[in-house]
Amino acid sequence: MVLIVMLWLFFNVQLPPADQMQARIEGFGWVSWLVFIGLYAVVALTPIPVTIMAVAGGLIFGVVLGSLFSVIGVLIGSWGAYWLARSLGTDAVRKVLGKYSEKIESRLDGAGFEAVCTLRLVPGIPYWPVNYGSGAFGITQRDFLGASVIAVIPGQVSLVALGAFVADPTIFHGTVVVLSWIVVLVMTVWAYKRWKAARH
Repeated sequence: MVLIVMLWLFFNVQLPPADQMQARIEGFGWVSWLVFIGLYAVVALTPIPVTIMAVAGGLIFGVVLGSLFSVIGVLIGSWGAYWLARSLGTDAVRKVLGKYSEKIESRLDGAGFEAVCTLRLVPGIPYWPVNYGSGAFGITQRDFLGASVIAVIPGQVSLVALGAFVADPTIFHGTVVVLSWIVVLVMTVWAYKRWKAARH
């Protein structure tokens, strides 16, 4: 049943464009930040890409608050997916992961913290396979949460800053975009080296 729901979400649910989402969330007034965090957590729990949420965070709240709310939302959703995977079991999660299953399982083997950090940072690997794979393939909660906190911050800031730059193309926002992507690249190399060392 869970597999069917995940597949349906992946192929049928699309988030509205960032500007439409901005208008809808801002319509909630002073509780818009809470609505945003809750919606982000739900999206992070599913195979729906989280990128649009982070960009919308920058459009709505700016770099600082947008980054804070995005990090909180994505961590809550990721943690929920981790525990959902634990309750489903390894075989069920392998089916849910589909094409990602072999890649995620082989990367996580033997280097929990370092592997989660690397997979979080490497471009092209969505958050949700890492969340479910970590829960199903034996990564401890401590390693999962620790690595996630470290690794999601620069990526979320870079996407939020992009949204803030679209809303207000200042030198400050442009600088944050460039610097955050440099941090992502540097951390990716660092995490990959740590991961290889840990596996050896």
